[in-house]
Amino acid sequence: MVTNSKYKRLSDSRDFIVDNYHAPLSLSDIAKHSCMSPYHFLRVFKDKYGETPNEYLIRLRVEQAKIMLITEQCSVSEVCEKVGYASLGSFSSLFVKQVGLAPTSYRRKLWALSAEAYCFPAQAIPACYAYHFLGKLTK
Repeated sequence: MVTNSKYKRLSDSRDFIVDNYHAPLSLSDIAKHSCMSPYHFLRVFKDKYGETPNEYLIRLRVEQAKIMLITEQCSVSEVCEKVGYASLGSFSSLFVKQVGLAPTSYRRKLWALSAEAYCFPAQAIPACYAYHFLGKLTK
């Protein structure tokens, strides 16, 4: 069971990951931020959020990379560095594992859907979200 103070520390550590995703982060760094031992932190984090801190970090970096690949005119290598990876090979393999496409293929596919360059294509927005959003605008 997670107490309120432990939940607050977990929340703070998750915010720490979000604020520093672009920098090299280790389990020890994040655990220190939450004032827990690395292994205890790992267990509690996984129990509370359903994924390890590293899985969360990878997911966050890939989500940020997806946005950058669509909205910015920079190379895949630059995106790789901006989201905190030193190795383009590691970044690409993690991206393929999470998204199902290589970063370059993802960029080409989404840019082909967009009428404007460097603009998130409307076709990529889930219909349920669009209906929800449009419903609020019409009320």
